[in-house]
Amino acid sequence: MSWAVEEWKEGLSPRVLQKIHELESQVDKLKKERQQRQYQLETLEAALQKQKQKVENEKNESAILKRENQSLMELCDNLEKAKQKISHDLQIKESQVNIQSGQLNSCKKDIERLEQELKR
Repeated sequence: MSWAVEEWKEGLSPRVLQKIHELESQVDKLKKERQQRQYQLETLEAALQKQKQKVENEKNESAILKRENQSLMELCDNLEKAKQKISHDLQIKESQVNIQSGQLNSCKKDIERLEQELKR
């Protein structure tokens, strides 16, 4: 088949054949260059897709962490409210203990006074 491709060149001057050869070499060189660039393009597209996937994964991870952070903040708020309530309840109970302690001391003094009166 290559003889048929070369057949059209018969009878051409050496100068024209030389120019045809140069052009064919240039075409081959350009084809190889195009193949290399196509390969580079495919490689870069694959890398881009990989980076896009990585970005998407990180966005998902970020969203998960934001939700978790929000949940933890709500939990902290609830714990803080519970702590304040417990602290308030403790203050009330300490107040009651102090009142009862004062009443107990008063009762003890009354008992001592009454015992002294009885001894007389």
